[in-house]
Amino acid sequence: MLKYLPNTLTIIRFLLIPLIIFYIFTGNYILAFIFFTLSGITDIADGFIARKFNFISNFGKLMDPLADKLTQIATLTSLVFTNIIPIWILIIVLLKEFIMICGASFLYGKDVVVYSKWYGKLSTVLFFVAIVISLLLKQFEVSGFLRNLDFGLYCLALIATLFALIMYIKDLYKKGFIDKQDLKKEVTVDKKEKKKK
Repeated sequence: MLKYLPNTLTIIRFLLIPLIIFYIFTGNYILAFIFFTLSGITDIADGFIARKFNFISNFGKLMDPLADKLTQIATLTSLVFTNIIPIWILIIVLLKEFIMICGASFLYGKDVVVYSKWYGKLSTVLFFVAIVISLLLKQFEVSGFLRNLDFGLYCLALIATLFALIMYIKDLYKKGFIDKQDLKKEVTVDKKEKKKK
């Protein structure tokens, strides 16, 4: 039964998402903080157990980062609709995730499982900390210079997430999943067309 524990914890993270959304919209930020933090703890726990006891599965490789992203996007969306953070933060995150989904669709049928690397985890951690700070600042109505603490963390998280995107594309290119020969052919055709003109 222990080998199913990491995947069970991942499923629990999916179930926590509606609770986090509900308590943000009802203004109970401390409960939103508790459930969001619990989600983060289960994320750490399932990864540790999976690696420690070699319970790593394709389900976990796919669903673990999906649970991370859905929790992150759902929480950020809730914070936008409650006017806690600006919408452009969410837009950048959604654009990055859209590109990642396109990349996953491109790899469909190639028998390739793409799972989270350290730079992807870094952006997730930074967003986690920024969201936690946002919830605490709102709950305790912090004023003064500390009230913008979460904004600086969101900026760092966005830099990390864009870096993760660049590394993702670079990794696909280096491993040959992006056809280098086709890219060279396009360049060659362009050069020949320019010469004719």
